[in-house]
Amino acid sequence: MLTNFKRIITFAINDFSRNKGISIAAVFVLTIAIMLVTGLFFFQGMAGYLISQIQDKIDITAYFKEGTQEQDILDVKDEILKTSPNIKNIEYISKDQALAFFNEKHKDNAILSKALQEVGDNPFLPSLNITTSGDPLQYAQVSNILQTSDFSKLIDKVDFSQKKDTIEKVYSITTSINIFGIIFGIVLIIIAILVVFNTIKLAIESSREEISTMKIVGASDWFVRGPFIIQGIIYGAIAFLICILFSGIFSYFLSPQIRAILPGFDMFGYFLTNLGIFVLIQLGFGIGVGVISALIVVKNHLEV
Repeated sequence: MLTNFKRIITFAINDFSRNKGISIAAVFVLTIAIMLVTGLFFFQGMAGYLISQIQDKIDITAYFKEGTQEQDILDVKDEILKTSPNIKNIEYISKDQALAFFNEKHKDNAILSKALQEVGDNPFLPSLNITTSGDPLQYAQVSNILQTSDFSKLIDKVDFSQKKDTIEKVYSITTSINIFGIIFGIVLIIIAILVVFNTIKLAIESSREEISTMKIVGASDWFVRGPFIIQGIIYGAIAFLICILFSGIFSYFLSPQIRAILPGFDMFGYFLTNLGIFVLIQLGFGIGVGVISALIVVKNHLEV
């Protein structure tokens, strides 16, 4: 058993070395395919960050009546969190905070500043800013809870109706981005697999005589398959090493440009944080496609 395994590895290495041109071509094509898949993962990370940033800008606000105690508002906050598990964030804004935010936002607007001074007292109401995962139905549910529950008597108004159209448009855009990413990814992966398959098929075609000779001398099917499976592993492993190194360099040098387009997104940090996933994707895809392609092509030769 061990002797046969050593022979299989020896055959695989000799065949890989003998057909250097085809082997390099197979590794090159597999490297391109893996980088396409890796690029999709980077794209998914950026798209997910962008969607999250957009969703975080959309919220609904519950304004409480003048004189409502802070503890009562915090109790409402806790109750909403219990009854609505899809809520991402609830922020309590006091009257003083609302006034400070307004002054900061409109500090260069003399007309608004003067109007506020003429009002005299702080005209703002305490509020809860509520953010969900972006689904309009979730915002509608939260709005209904706020206006129909026992603590509705504390609430002056909820601005869901004013923001409903905007929320629906944003949700439609983010959903479309996700669907496009999935469809584009599937198409690209299928194309990559087909290209890799045909390249490895070409590499194995050059060893057709060896397969015929091994069959004639009575070698088992698995002994015939073995060297090509090992070659598939070698193709995938070499392509993986090239890709993981290139991915790190690529993300490091491209990170400032991406940050300029998408503020807050650190491409190199994303790569390091998800390094284990990148390794699994690249190594799994490279070796998996290489081995499966080799098995399918050799099986066709064995059936001839």
